[in-house]
Amino acid sequence: MSLSAEGTAPARPDARRVAAIVYVVAVVVYALFAGDRLRAHSPDNHFAYLADAYLHGTLSVRCDGPVVAPGETCPPGGGGNDWARYNDRWFVAFPSFPAVVYMPFVAALGRNFRNRIVDVLVAGIAPALLYLFLEKLSRRGYSARSWRENGAFAALFAFGTVYFYTSVQGSVWFVAHVVGCALGAGYLLAALDCERPMLAGALLGLMFHTRTSMLFGAIFFGMEALRVHRKALAGEVTDDDASPLTRAYRYLRGTDWGPALRTVARFSVPVIAFIVLYMVLNKRRFDSWTDPGYRFLQIRWQARINRWGLFNYHYLSRNLAVALALLPWATRVAPFVQISRHGLALWVTSPHYLELLRPARRHALAWSFGVTAAVIASIDLLYQNSGWVQFGYRFSNDYALFLVALVALTGRKVGRTWIAILLVAIAVNAFGAATFDRSANIYLGDNDSQGMFQPD
Repeated sequence: MSLSAEGTAPARPDARRVAAIVYVVAVVVYALFAGDRLRAHSPDNHFAYLADAYLHGTLSVRCDGPVVAPGETCPPGGGGNDWARYNDRWFVAFPSFPAVVYMPFVAALGRNFRNRIVDVLVAGIAPALLYLFLEKLSRRGYSARSWRENGAFAALFAFGTVYFYTSVQGSVWFVAHVVGCALGAGYLLAALDCERPMLAGALLGLMFHTRTSMLFGAIFFGMEALRVHRKALAGEVTDDDASPLTRAYRYLRGTDWGPALRTVARFSVPVIAFIVLYMVLNKRRFDSWTDPGYRFLQIRWQARINRWGLFNYHYLSRNLAVALALLPWATRVAPFVQISRHGLALWVTSPHYLELLRPARRHALAWSFGVTAAVIASIDLLYQNSGWVQFGYRFSNDYALFLVALVALTGRKVGRTWIAILLVAIAVNAFGAATFDRSANIYLGDNDSQGMFQPD
């Protein structure tokens, strides 16, 4: 950081004002790429139907004659696209907090309101809050990044990851990612330094009711509790020659466990409350405390779920290939490029993630971000679905905030090369935002989720 003539660091602009600019820019760009989609609701507006149910005091979709307009089916598509059927009633099995977000709009405009407008407005929240979080790291001395660099990392998340194309879709699967990222960025702000345990716990509980795997974001708060609550003479573990287990043991010995456990207990109260609520919803809908209803989805690979379950090692090789190996390929006819409907590998859509393979610097918070992201990623990689159909590996949205923060702390200098790579990432993801679910001849595959690689 350069110094002024008086020998003091130049003043940083008001972070909230810059965050407001980040929000406006993100919303405008997302709206432009959403384009004509903003004129109508998503055909897969499950959460709007669920919000309507909640407003009328029921957990199942309302499909009474007066509710359904002539020519419509209830639920849309006849229930064949991720709707759950149980006891002759239709349900939304997905975690339901996005439906709560929709409730005011459904109450005012009906369940077929133009939900994509709301989705775009919500999508700008995560990049803006991420900027505030990165600025918080800088102002507290954890990061040496300038406010402009933090803006670049907010842009990386907003436009240089699969969050870009996710934000302009509006269908049920992508809405959950948009809401989950907004909650996740708020969670990071509250969890840093264990500053606001109850708020962090409440936000994590809402993340769980949006994207189930994001519950493991609790690891970040737990590791923060260990970092913040140190014994007076503990110091830092700096013996690089010691084994990882020895270093971990020494670190744990230096923890002041009383205050740490009290902080974690305060954090856990709202988390446990939201887990209990989730179980009650399962019981009320599907007569089971632990069954979220996915086995009642009317989908063609239900037999796979019945045989292997929702999470299993059986799915790992396929999901690793999707996350790390899938590439686009050129063709001799228009549009001259094709992409598997399983999407593109993470390092193709977000090449800056490759910086994490060889970090430029070490940082005390790196383990907190890295371990949290790794655990959430592991859960997603064991899931029965690869994210299909998608432009890029959309499940990475569950931990993208942690990865971008990790790149900001340990990655390379933001110079010309870094900016050039960012522009390439933005171009790739802009292509996805412009073409996904619009240009069917670009995305190759069939309705059985086959066709991962270029045909021979």
